[in-house]
Amino acid sequence: MQKYRNSIEYEVSGRYALFSEVVTRVGGEKFSYQVPTYQALKGITEGIYWKPTLIWYVDAVRVMGKIQTESKGIRPIKYNANQNDLSYYTYLKQVRYQVLAHFEWNEQREDLAADRDENKHHNIAKRAVKAGGRRDIFLGTRECQGYVEPCEFNSGAGFYDDYGEMSLGYMFHSFIYPDENPNQDFISQFWRPQMNNGVIEFPRPGSAALDSRVIREHERVKQFDLDQTLLPVEEEQ
Repeated sequence: MQKYRNSIEYEVSGRYALFSEVVTRVGGEKFSYQVPTYQALKGITEGIYWKPTLIWYVDAVRVMGKIQTESKGIRPIKYNANQNDLSYYTYLKQVRYQVLAHFEWNEQREDLAADRDENKHHNIAKRAVKAGGRRDIFLGTRECQGYVEPCEFNSGAGFYDDYGEMSLGYMFHSFIYPDENPNQDFISQFWRPQMNNGVIEFPRPGSAALDSRVIREHERVKQFDLDQTLLPVEEEQ
């Protein structure tokens, strides 16, 4: 797989993860996919370091530990009543992944063109990986805390190193948000991933290998005007 000159490599781990499958959420219960989705890994990478100047692209993930699950009884708040409900959530447990990602400029943000300094952002991102991320890292949902540390992708022994190919069924891939594409459509994407010796290589969002569904067309992208959004500082008398 290709490594770009602005790539970052990191390992993320945690006691539990919940990359919930869409069809299992209708009744209030959640069941995790076997592996993290592209969108979840993009969110983790953005938690490490992100600015609106750039877009992170996840190139590959390597599953280091054995895929195993654990179900728990959860008492979430009902949406239509001020009382608790009872649901069962099925989590992945003792997870560990290696991630390879790189960034490209967000061409829709011409107002930030002056900030397109690849060397600067790449060095900041690498320092953020060493620090464990700039923000808290979560593995799919907030109750699943994740921990980030630098690594070299494909280094070390993984559980599925000699497993061969493994089909993971039909999965959610990612969203394309209105501020990340010229048509300003809000799009969801799905695919059928294949894991090869523990490694999943991701197609780019918008690729022909993905099933794309437009959720909303020509969504309005919010513009920020500093003169209107920042309140003036009152001078001391």
